[in-house]
Amino acid sequence: MPKAKSKIEIRNKKASFEYEFLERYTAGIVLTGTEIKSIRAGKASLVDSYCYFSGNELYVKNMHVAEYWWGTFNRHDPKRDRKLLLTKRELRKLAKAVREKGLTIVTTRLFISEKGYAKLDIALARGKKEYDKRQSIKEKDLRRGTYGDL
Repeated sequence: MPKAKSKIEIRNKKASFEYEFLERYTAGIVLTGTEIKSIRAGKASLVDSYCYFSGNELYVKNMHVAEYWWGTFNRHDPKRDRKLLLTKRELRKLAKAVREKGLTIVTTRLFISEKGYAKLDIALARGKKEYDKRQSIKEKDLRRGTYGDL
């Protein structure tokens, strides 16, 4: 029986402003019991989080998952590095791309899937220049209609 659709969706809004996304992936996360309970309560943050390779495995760093309020002696470290689950083909492709100059892997969204698992959307990204950021602001303002007739 499928579970009810979860409303938990935590976004990294700063990432879309700072980076240009080239490719997107959805990865599973290895979590402990109190971590998934905190995420289901919406107590997580992706600000300043990024992914890195250690050996042939991909980890997310600086993803903050608050301590679970009702947790006892099995509490987790809020800023610990968490392993991401991707296929070998995706991992090889990302590892090859990250070796290029100027490319990194950033987190974009944390959500609960239909099956009840925590998933993390990541993107292979290139940093934007200052003029690219100004152009993004201008386009956003035009969509909003604050510029008027330009």
